Amino acid sequence: MRYQMITRFVIVIFTGIISAIAVNDFLVPGDVFAAGVTGVAQLLEGLFSFLHIPMKTGILIFLINIPIMILGWVKLGKQNTIYSILTVFSVSFFTTIIPQTTITDNQLMNSLMGGVLLGMAVGLCLKFGFTTGGLDIVSLVLSKTTGKTVGSFMMLINMLIVIFAGIFYNLASALYTIICIFAMTQVIDLIHTSHQKLTAFITTSKAEEVKQSILKDLVRGFTLMPSVGGYSGQDTMTIMIVISRYELYDLEQAVYTVDENAFVNIVPTQTVLGRFYNEDEQKAIKRK
Repeated sequence: MRYQMITRFVIVIFTGIISAIAVNDFLVPGDVFAAGVTGVAQLLEGLFSFLHIPMKTGILIFLINIPIMILGWVKLGKQNTIYSILTVFSVSFFTTIIPQTTITDNQLMNSLMGGVLLGMAVGLCLKFGFTTGGLDIVSLVLSKTTGKTVGSFMMLINMLIVIFAGIFYNLASALYTIICIFAMTQVIDLIHTSHQKLTAFITTSKAEEVKQSILKDLVRGFTLMPSVGGYSGQDTMTIMIVISRYELYDLEQAVYTVDENAFVNIVPTQTVLGRFYNEDEQKAIKRK
């Protein structure tokens, strides 16, 4: 538990730093807008600047996130929202103190690097069970409800930012913002893989021990199939189980702690029909 808390805290700090670098060193100098609340904050900063009202992006990120954090507290629970609030503080703080610099004048490079860095920040937070706040919370709630990817929902929601970027700035900024958002969503889906399903075929001579170990560590059903080794002629049992990618490590540990000679074949699964517990349902079953 303590190790997990330390890891999450490190992720919170790292997220704040790389998000600030993405915004201040790539997106703002390149007139490219980020996705989510950061993009909204950039648009508002431009509006305040036009009205000659000094306002920093980091402060706007924090203010916009206040009502969304309340929503997250209700929908996603207290523990995960606490880390999201810390992340919002981190992003706001580092975006405010890290100076804006121009690393490259290439607008395409700015949009790609900004998108990749923001995707890393969001993806790492989601991987460790919390969000960076803002539209991540909305996307995560929708993802949990429908089973679709977080990145696809963020792409849909953030089209509004692209439209406003085109209206209030110029068409080039809108087009490069699309590239930034696309790069970000691809990195998010690469890192945050809980929506991806895998099928594991575990061939073992210690079926009962492996079975009990899996039941202890995972909330998943599975199928037992008698099998015979083609080379050894030994009677074995093959266990077929469908899991989310985030459960793969737990499955490997459950198998190899009791049978280090087990043969495990992992294949990607495109579609699952029938009962498949999501993370929230698994936690509820474990509590019981």
